[in-house]
Amino acid sequence: MTDEQQARRVDHYENFPVASWLCPPALRPPIAAIYWFARTADDLADEGDAPPEARLADLDAFGAELDRCASGQSATRWPEVFGPLQTSIRRFRLPVPLLHDLLSAFRQDVLKTSDGAGYADRAELLDYCRRSANPIGRLLLHLHDIEDGRSLRRSDAICSSLQLVNFWQDLSRDLPRGRRYLPDADCAQHGIEPLHPELADASARAALLRAECAWARKLMLEGAPLVHALPGRAGWELRLVVQGGLRILDKIEAQGFDTITRRPAIAALDAPALLWRAVRM
Repeated sequence: MTDEQQARRVDHYENFPVASWLCPPALRPPIAAIYWFARTADDLADEGDAPPEARLADLDAFGAELDRCASGQSATRWPEVFGPLQTSIRRFRLPVPLLHDLLSAFRQDVLKTSDGAGYADRAELLDYCRRSANPIGRLLLHLHDIEDGRSLRRSDAICSSLQLVNFWQDLSRDLPRGRRYLPDADCAQHGIEPLHPELADASARAALLRAECAWARKLMLEGAPLVHALPGRAGWELRLVVQGGLRILDKIEAQGFDTITRRPAIAALDAPALLWRAVRM
């Protein structure tokens, strides 16, 4: 795989650090293997011009390769993904069901997008987050030998929040592609047609996104104490993850809760504020 492809895959998960310099060196290979797995599956679901049927077939094949990998068999496809992943599964006993949860979420993306379907309410959207984002956090905790219920719940809150932050940040990208993450019930509560929120009155859209950002912020703050459970550099990395998500929410608010016309993003100038906030945690 080329350096350009690697850079593109890492960039896709900009709110999740990928084997960064803060990560303990011994854990960089399994973390990289997990992200390459997730990134490749996400590309199968989302990149290119393949019809939904072909995407679903590829995801099914990818899941079959995961089962082969977990059983100790050599990969027949995507060896650059499943070779390192097999080593990590064997060495660190990675919970394979969490990897299958990710594939379930990617399949759902294909089906929802092809049907133009959205999410009925927050509970349905959180169930998607449970499979699309929360497994990443739980896998990382597993690598740090943290398995207690309170830490897992806090990890889920952070990961679900990050997923929601990405949704609210990316409305200008997702809506034209037929990806609808604003819950139908929330849209209706603000007098907005769920199929076309971009056509709603600007003040109604702002009120809706204000509520969605408050929800994401609440989840992030519920999970934030997890930073004190992680040792050393991992704890500092998580501090920056949490503060990165909160910074995006701040930027959404600063532009009047309008991400349908403009996408906010973390920039180099944000680094001092993120570091200061991380220290204050």
